[in-house]
Amino acid sequence: MANLLTIGFYLALAVLLIVLVLGLVNLTRTDANQASRSNKLMRMRVIVQAIAIALLCALGFVLGAFGG
Repeated sequence: MANLLTIGFYLALAVLLIVLVLGLVNLTRTDANQASRSNKLMRMRVIVQAIAIALLCALGFVLGAFGG
């Protein structure tokens, strides 16, 4: 179970990095849809961040970091 959560956590971090880079690249664009795309990428980043934090907490719980 811990291995599955660890893999999920690292996958979430990779997706988070990709979304962050896409957001930074989007800032350099000047087309009409830039603002809308920026908002969508920000929402996606927040959701992926929440998933990564939840996986990290679940991993800590499984490994016995909470309580003893």
